[in-house]
Amino acid sequence: MTEPDFIQAARSSYDTIAKEYTDRYPDHLADRPVDRAMITAFAELAGRAAPAPVADLGSGPGFVTARLHDLGVPAFGVDVSPRMVALAREAHPHLRFHIGSMTSLDLPDGTLSGIVALYSIIHVPDEHLPATFAEFHRTLVPGGHVLLGFQCGDGDGTGHLRLTERFGHGIGLDYHWRTPEAVSGLLAGAGLRPCATTVREPSDEEKRPRAYVLARKAPAGG
Repeated sequence: MTEPDFIQAARSSYDTIAKEYTDRYPDHLADRPVDRAMITAFAELAGRAAPAPVADLGSGPGFVTARLHDLGVPAFGVDVSPRMVALAREAHPHLRFHIGSMTSLDLPDGTLSGIVALYSIIHVPDEHLPATFAEFHRTLVPGGHVLLGFQCGDGDGTGHLRLTERFGHGIGLDYHWRTPEAVSGLLAGAGLRPCATTVREPSDEEKRPRAYVLARKAPAGG
């Protein structure tokens, strides 16, 4: 199967900036209490679903995977960038990190109690999101949860940005901004029922509101 261009672009770009990105953002959650609260709530819900692991998709430097582990959740990370995976393994040698894409998870059906994807669906074009969310549904156990974090756009909450440089390196990375309502609708279309949405305003160097959407796969018999 031919790999989509946007995955190749994300891999190449993050491989290029992995060291600088990790040095700059070793832990986005350190001074983000609202974000931490959403992850803590997700961890509690995922722990109720089944004795199955949680996948942190687009795990980057690995700090979200590590926080889930600290909250008592058996978590592992997946990232499209081999360099990011190597740095995450170096920073968190007690945890598992794998190279892979959220659009095609190398996992059997119904093997995850939860999926976290924080600021990673922003690199997936609109036309690929339904299939990506269907992949989330496939790999979750009945009753499993998904937590998505993403930046909203300006005005109507949508938009697109292409970066060709970051940290002094040439890259080719696309960012897609969406409304919580749009993401919730796509999740519902994939059989993942939204159950909570939170939007917070930008802080510090952030330029866009941050949205979190929590959704659930129907429980068995539900």
